[in-house]
Amino acid sequence: MMANTEIWLESLITKTPQEGRALAILMARKTIGAIQTDPEKRKQLRPEYAEDTVQLISSAQVVAIEFQTIAKANKYWRDEK
Repeated sequence: MMANTEIWLESLITKTPQEGRALAILMARKTIGAIQTDPEKRKQLRPEYAEDTVQLISSAQVVAIEFQTIAKANKYWRDEK
């Protein structure tokens, strides 16, 4: 299998916390895509986790961890005025 060499994450720096959260969601989605590389399999599994609150909460925890990393990189969007 050939590794994907596409550079999609050039920086963790974002202008706002909302942009940081969107980046955290993107990072989580990219991680799932890297782990389960078959898009049809991901599509097949989606109904299972869509109805499973434990899996949904686990997904939210992954996004929260990614957001913590981004927030730290952005020094918690310190006011630079």
